[in-house]
Amino acid sequence: MKTLKTKLNKKGFTLAELLIVVAIIAVLVAVSIPIFTSRLEKSREATDIANMRAAKAAVVAAYLSDETVDGVTFGSAQTDSVSIYYDANNGVLTKNVPEEKYGQGTKTKGGSKKYGTYTEESLVKDQVIQASIDTAGKVTLTWVTGE
Repeated sequence: MKTLKTKLNKKGFTLAELLIVVAIIAVLVAVSIPIFTSRLEKSREATDIANMRAAKAAVVAAYLSDETVDGVTFGSAQTDSVSIYYDANNGVLTKNVPEEKYGQGTKTKGGSKKYGTYTEESLVKDQVIQASIDTAGKVTLTWVTGE
């Protein structure tokens, strides 16, 4: 009698219980992947827009303070429209195309951000911002490959 009770009193999970747990985890993973993908795209777009705003602020600051950046003159001494690149990794304006490209936007729909000409369908991956400012102070931002 004693051996019968010890055989029936085994501890542990059955195969059916383990399969149910694995199935529940698989469903949760399948549901969460699209959510994480859209969040990742939104963060890429937010980064691109933040870089555009920073580039515009840098160009306007240079224009208002009559700066010369890499031989490019801004402000009251400016005689023509000026084009310059924004180096987002260092946060500075430069006459030459930055070596490291920082654009992240893909044509994947998932975000809802829009800034200037940038929309959720803008393809700016591995591009840089080229900023132009005319003598009246109007800033135009364009994503370029820089080649």
